[in-house]
Amino acid sequence: VRLDRTLVRAPFSGVMGERLVSLGDYVTTATPLATLQTVSPQRAAFQVPERYADQLKLGQQVTFRVAALPGREFNGRVDFVNPVVQLPGRTITVKAQVPNPRRELQSGMFIEARLATAVRPKAVVIPEDAILPLQGSTFVWVAVDGKANRRPVELGVRTPGFVEATSGVEAGEQVVVAGQERLSDGAPVAPKVVERAPPAATEVGQMGARSNTR
Repeated sequence: VRLDRTLVRAPFSGVMGERLVSLGDYVTTATPLATLQTVSPQRAAFQVPERYADQLKLGQQVTFRVAALPGREFNGRVDFVNPVVQLPGRTITVKAQVPNPRRELQSGMFIEARLATAVRPKAVVIPEDAILPLQGSTFVWVAVDGKANRRPVELGVRTPGFVEATSGVEAGEQVVVAGQERLSDGAPVAPKVVERAPPAATEVGQMGARSNTR
């Protein structure tokens, strides 16, 4: 190849990475010359447990946090869902396109992704610490007019540290998260209010996954 008479065109826009040949090497049309990385959008890949398979859809929004950029969040949209469950682990590979106009995201970065599988704008969400399993049912203690009231609850979507209560608890009620073993129905309680905000409070039902951007 006469370099002064040759123009090598990249198949797509990006940033050149590793050079695979040196001056004087013999190359053909099939010889890779260098690696090329897409800059914007970046591609993120992560694993999702198979139990969420029927809830994965193209176009779903994903929120990312990057270990190398603490305090920052990035948003992307799912553009690929692998129909094959991966072994071991029984997980599904999901990929998303993430805008990267400032080139902050780099290939190989470690990420934490949150994918909303269900959105409940008016969901009642309570801390997992409040849940008491008993004989196949679940209960919570609610403070009503200074007295303890045990109630059966139905649970819905879970998110780290919190769970949706589809029945049994109304919005704004106080649930007990510690010392439940000392309570009985009607016992006086002097609750100490502890404010807890679920992650992504406007969306319930997010699952966390960790992987690499590619």
